[in-house]
Amino acid sequence: MKIILTLLLSLALIGCSGNDPLPDIPADTGEQQMYEEAQRYLRGENFDLAVRSLQLLESRYPFGKYAEQAQLELIYAHYNAFEHEAAVEAADRFIRLHPQHPNVDYAYYMKGLAAYTGNEDIFSRFVPTDATKRDTSHAKEAFAEFAQLVARFPDSPYAADAKARMVSLRNLLARNEINVANYYFRRGAYLAAANRGRFVVENFQRTPAVADGLAVMAQGYILLGMDDLAQDSINVLAMNYPEHPSLDKNGEFVSVYTLDGLQRSWINKASFGLFDPPKPPQFDNRPKV
Repeated sequence: MKIILTLLLSLALIGCSGNDPLPDIPADTGEQQMYEEAQRYLRGENFDLAVRSLQLLESRYPFGKYAEQAQLELIYAHYNAFEHEAAVEAADRFIRLHPQHPNVDYAYYMKGLAAYTGNEDIFSRFVPTDATKRDTSHAKEAFAEFAQLVARFPDSPYAADAKARMVSLRNLLARNEINVANYYFRRGAYLAAANRGRFVVENFQRTPAVADGLAVMAQGYILLGMDDLAQDSINVLAMNYPEHPSLDKNGEFVSVYTLDGLQRSWINKASFGLFDPPKPPQFDNRPKV
C-alpha cells in the first residue's frame, strides 16, 4: 500500500513539474542572465524548466559565449528529466558540432549513460526489477558507447567509471543468456538451452554466469542423451566451480535429470506420474539478497 501511495504521489509531482510554465523572458534579456537562470533551475533540480531554459538560451544566442556550455548542460538536463533518447540526441549533436572540444569526452560518457539507463524511469526507484530479465538492447548500446569512450579517451576522468559499467553490463548480458536458457528448458527446447550455455562460456569469460553456463550445458546435453558432452561440461564445472549448487560433495551432477536417468520422487512413482512431476531445470547461482 505504501508503494502504491508513493507512486501516486510521484505521478502527481511529475504532472505538476512537467506543467510548470517557463517565466516570460523579455527579448532583451542578456545571455549571462539567461544562463544564470538556467543554472538556478539545474541547482533546484527542476530539469524540465532547465531543458527549456537552455534551449531558449541557445536559440537566442547560438554563437554566444555560453552556447557550447549550454549544449553540454542540455545533455545533463535531458538525462535527469528521464528523457534518455533526447539526451542521446543532444550528445550526438554536441559531438558532431564540436568534435575537438576539450569536454567532448563528457558527451560520449553521457551518451553511454543515457543508453545504460534507457529502460529505467522514475518508477524504477520504487519498484526494483531484475534488469537481466528485461530487453538488453539498451545494455548492448551502452556497452558500445562506453567502449568508444575508453578507446578514444583512455585518460578521460570518465574512463574509469565507464570501464566499471562495462564490467557490469557484461555480467548483465551473460545473465540474460542464462535466463533465456532457463526459458528454453521450460519449453523443452534442450538444444537451444545448451547452446545458450555454451555461448556464455565462450563469449562471457570471467563473468559470474559462466558457472551456470556450464551447468546449463551439462543439463542440456543430459536431456539430449549426449552423455560424453555432458560429462565434459560437468568435469569443467567441478574443476573450476566445485561449490556450485548443481554439484554434490563428490563432484557429481545433482538434478532430477542425471546421467543415471530421471530421478523421480516416491510420490511421482506411486501415482504413476500423476503427482509431483519433475520440474524443468532452472539455473541461477547468484547470491540471494
